[in-house]
Amino acid sequence: MKQLLILSGKGGTGKTTIASAFIKLADARAYADCDVDAPNLHLITGWNSQPEKTDYYGLPKAEINPELCLECDLCRPNCRFDAISIAKKYKIDPLACEGCSVCAYVCPVGAVTLKPAVAGELMLYSDEEKVFSTAQLKMGSGTSGMLVTEVKKQMRLAAVDAQLAIIDGSPGIGCPVIASLSGVDMVLIVAEPSISGISDMERIINTAAKFGTKTAVCINKYDTNLEHTEKIEGFCKKQGLPFTGRIPFDSSAVKAINKGQTIVDIDCTSGMAVKEVYHKTMNLLFEKGGG
Repeated sequence: MKQLLILSGKGGTGKTTIASAFIKLADARAYADCDVDAPNLHLITGWNSQPEKTDYYGLPKAEINPELCLECDLCRPNCRFDAISIAKKYKIDPLACEGCSVCAYVCPVGAVTLKPAVAGELMLYSDEEKVFSTAQLKMGSGTSGMLVTEVKKQMRLAAVDAQLAIIDGSPGIGCPVIASLSGVDMVLIVAEPSISGISDMERIINTAAKFGTKTAVCINKYDTNLEHTEKIEGFCKKQGLPFTGRIPFDSSAVKAINKGQTIVDIDCTSGMAVKEVYHKTMNLLFEKGGG
């Protein structure tokens, strides 16, 4: 299975719009949304059925048994995360607790225990032809990278015979992106022709380079700033990075997305442009010796 990961250094570049178009053009049998903080690929991929849902357990959380607690106050000052408070009794805030177990270690009577805590929810859409893996991280959980790994694993296990998997990553260069990068064959970076877009593009390129992953770049909404578009293309040429094309700003694309369609479901300029980007990207992904 060849895995194509679509990333952007920042939010709002149109990454998910392009990912959904690629999924439609490839008639992909396996795809995933690894933006577990704010997944939205399911809104435009046409699934009418309900997904199979599985609780995801991240780091354990501490709990205090009030019947055993001596109120000795050893746990509270030793908590680095200020997760323990006193009202009528000692209590742990599950949103602040990081599961480090120091409180359990210092408790002289074993009143503190660590218990598994639901950190998110894995979701798998599937039918006889394709699978779509995604997840939603629970508010306050800090295990986004681990959940992304589970999303990719769920996709691979459910679609072992698929030749291509398209993965919609998350913006930035944090834990979800690092987990998304692991094990993929190629990264397509969707750049935006703005000052912040160029800066964030360079950061994600440098991040992908540390994994030794083949990387290509395309520009979305290129005609909103032609000067910055030229800078991006010049940067790619200087760095020896494949450039797969320009996609124009298109108000029709906004209307399509709001209707739950991809930009290749309608006749529009952005849809025609993304088809060229898609073909160039697939040629790079499947070229002899590539990936």
